[in-house]
Amino acid sequence: MGELFGVNLSPANRYGGFKALRQRWLEHIKSTLFRPVLLIDEAQEMMSCSLNELRLLGSAEFDSQCLLTVILCGDMRLPERFRSNALLALGSRIRYRRVLEPYSAEKLRECLEYTLDQAGAPQLMTKPLMDTLVEHSAGNLRLLNTMAAELLTVGAKQEQAQLDEKLFLDLYALTPRKARSR
Repeated sequence: MGELFGVNLSPANRYGGFKALRQRWLEHIKSTLFRPVLLIDEAQEMMSCSLNELRLLGSAEFDSQCLLTVILCGDMRLPERFRSNALLALGSRIRYRRVLEPYSAEKLRECLEYTLDQAGAPQLMTKPLMDTLVEHSAGNLRLLNTMAAELLTVGAKQEQAQLDEKLFLDLYALTPRKARSR
């Protein structure tokens, strides 16, 4: 941030650097009429001191003026972290919390069918294979897509016209095989 706004930030003078950065930031907001948005994925892994720095940087005039919108994305450990003493002040300033639930089996099935239709190959997977994929994806769309892509890759290498649950069992068997064709 300091480099972006031309402010020398040093550990020896954190407060001076912080004030200078905040002033440059305010000037930037006034001149451009844009407020920056910072998106942080896997925020549950961030150090508490870094999250608190964002809290301090994000507002001015005793929290009456918003300088930065921060979107924190993470797993279910993130809301729990805001209950700790170190992050209680930050947790109390969060204006909107959105907890995403796992997808239902019906939604995952619809997505898989839609994807196959859009690819022009609705017959590519058997219905039992689609049921198996949905069941093993645990409500996670990314996992469903990853497994389907792996099956497609193996199926293409084996020149299969239709992917079935036998291929799934072969690919994801718990017992290791000597020659796994991936």
